[in-house]
Amino acid sequence: MNSVLKATGYVLVHTPDMVLHHGTTQTTERRVNPESDYLKKIPANLRTFEEVVAYPPNQTYIGNMTPQDLGKIEAPWFDKKVEGATREGKFGEIMPQDEFIALMQICDAFDLVKLEKNFASSTKEKYNVHPILKDYASKVKDGEDLDTIMHIINDEHAEALHHAGKVVGCVKRAHDIDENLSAHVMFENLVSKASNVLSLLHLVAKNGIDRNEIEYVIDCCEEACGDMNQRGGGNFAKACAEIAGFVNATGSDVRGFCAGPAHALIHAAALVKSGTFKNVVVSAGGSTAKLGMNGKDHIKKELPILEDCLGGFAVLVSENDGISPEFITDVIGMHTVGTGSSPQAVIGSLVTEALDKAGLKITDVDKYSAEMQNPDITKPAGAGDVPASNYKMIAALAVKRGELEKSEVATFGDKYGMPGWAPTQGHIPSGVPYLGFAREEILAGTTKRAMIVGKGSLFLGRMTNLFDGVSFLVESNHGNTPEQSVSEEQIKGLIAEALKNFASNLLAE
Repeated sequence: MNSVLKATGYVLVHTPDMVLHHGTTQTTERRVNPESDYLKKIPANLRTFEEVVAYPPNQTYIGNMTPQDLGKIEAPWFDKKVEGATREGKFGEIMPQDEFIALMQICDAFDLVKLEKNFASSTKEKYNVHPILKDYASKVKDGEDLDTIMHIINDEHAEALHHAGKVVGCVKRAHDIDENLSAHVMFENLVSKASNVLSLLHLVAKNGIDRNEIEYVIDCCEEACGDMNQRGGGNFAKACAEIAGFVNATGSDVRGFCAGPAHALIHAAALVKSGTFKNVVVSAGGSTAKLGMNGKDHIKKELPILEDCLGGFAVLVSENDGISPEFITDVIGMHTVGTGSSPQAVIGSLVTEALDKAGLKITDVDKYSAEMQNPDITKPAGAGDVPASNYKMIAALAVKRGELEKSEVATFGDKYGMPGWAPTQGHIPSGVPYLGFAREEILAGTTKRAMIVGKGSLFLGRMTNLFDGVSFLVESNHGNTPEQSVSEEQIKGLIAEALKNFASNLLAE
C-alpha cells in the first residue's frame, strides 16, 4: 500500500548580514580583492525585512500566494510588492535575522554560540510572543559583554555574528586544530540545523501533528557535519529531531547535491510503504554559502541582492489514510550511470522513461515541478528561466512522441508547470517547494497527478563528471486504507455465520 503526503512546512530566514560576511561569493571577493567596489556597494543593495516579506515569490514560498497567483504578476518581481503581506504563512514563516541568531544558540549543544547581553535580552522578549517559539524563550542564554565576545573573535578564532551591521555575538570553534570543527564550519552547520528545526516546528504546528508519532527523520541539506576522523559522517537529522522534541524518532542524513530532497523522499516513501515506519519526516535547512551567490550580477544590473534568504522545508510521509495524496514509488525516474549528460537524455531518463513504465503519456501528468528556481535571481546571472527551460524540453519530448502539437509547446509551461519561486539554496528548489500546493490541489480535485523532479551536479564534488537526478509521481488517493487485522474469534464467528446461512438455504430449498 502506497505511503502518502501527509503534511508540509516551509520557512525562509532573512539574513542580510550573513550575505556580506558568510556567502562564498563575498568571502572569496574579500580574500582576493578586499577593497573591491562590489563589496562597498553591498550594504546599499540589501533589502529590508519588510521588503523581503512583501516580495511575491517569498509570499508564495510560505503559502500565502499560490503559484497561479504569482504567475498573474508580471515579471520581474523584484520591484513588486504584495500589499498586506505578513511574515506568517499558511505553510510557515519568514523569520528576521535577530530571532534566527537566537535560534542558532538554542540549537547549539556545545556552548559554542555566545550572544551580546543586550542582544540576547531583546531577542528573548521577541521569543516570549512568538506563536511557535515562546516555549523556547527560556533557552536563550544571558549574554556576554561585547569586550568578551570581541576577545573570543580576535584571539580564539571565532566567527562573528553580525546584525544591523554590528557584532552581536560569535560562534566558537569546536576544536583547536580540526578544520572540520572550525568556527567557520560550525557556523554553517548551526545555520543549517537551526533553519531545519524551524521547518520541523512549523510542520508540527501548522498541521496539528503529534510529534511523539514521528519515528524517523531524514535530513537532505547540502552541509556535512563530522570531525577529522569522519568528515561528513552526520547526523543532522537526529540532532534536529532532538531540538524539535521528536523524542520517539531516530534518523539519518541523505546527500545528493540539488537532487538530495527527491532521493530522500523516495527513501521515506519506501520506508513507510514497507511498513518499517508509520511516519517519516524529510527535512532540510539552508546554506549560508549560497547567500549572495549571484550578487555581482545583481548589482551590475542595479538590482538588490535577491539571494538574501535561507530556505528550509519539512515533509511528513505517512502510512495510507485513504485520503492524502499517494507517493507512487513503482514509477521512479532515474538518471543512471549510463544515461549521458545531454539535456534531452537527462529529461528523458527522469520523465518519459518513468512514465513509460506506467503506460502514461507526458500529458497524463497535470503538473511538473522541476527546479523551481526564481527567475528573478537566475536570469540576471545569465542562467535563464530554469523552470521554463525544463518545461520547453518536456514539451519538445511530448511533440517528438506524438503526444503534443507543436503549436502547444509555447503554452505547455502555463498548463503543466508553474513559475519558479524558490531561493537559490541548491537543494531547496529541487521539486519540493510545490509539495504543499500539490497536496492542496490534489485534495481539492483540481490536480490528479504531479511529477516531482530533482536534478543534481555530482561533478561539484570532483569525484565524478556525472549529472544526477530522480523523479517520482504524487497522485490522488486510490481509496486504499490499511486493512484491519481480524482476530481468531472473529474468524470463527464469520465461519459459524456462513455455515448457519448455508444450512438455512438448504432447508428453504
